[in-house]
Amino acid sequence: MGYRAIEMLCVVVHLSFIGYVVFGGFLAWRWPRTIAVHALAVAWGFGSVLIGYDCPLTSLENWARVAGGQPPLPSTGFIAYYLTGVVYPEDAVTLVRLLAAAVVVGSWVGYGVRRWHRRTLVDAST
Repeated sequence: MGYRAIEMLCVVVHLSFIGYVVFGGFLAWRWPRTIAVHALAVAWGFGSVLIGYDCPLTSLENWARVAGGQPPLPSTGFIAYYLTGVVYPEDAVTLVRLLAAAVVVGSWVGYGVRRWHRRTLVDAST
């Protein structure tokens, strides 16, 4: 029972992290100081997809699955197991990655525009 809870917690944290990587830049519009944390999350998330290094959450989930008597995730990893073919078709992986990157870039451009406008307003009032 405890191993299953760890596994489910890993899945929830993993999905939350992926959501933050894709949409977290928009949070920085409201809370500008979070942009550095988002940049680190994006670097980690995109790096794990592009370079393929192991995610500690996947390792923890695999440990919990095996300890609980289940097979580990396939070697293709968390995203391929839980999202690809479930949330979007397998032949759309490249498109989904490009859309995710576009959302991140769009959020950062919006962040920059908002910061520029805010500075322009401050400079005009002084």
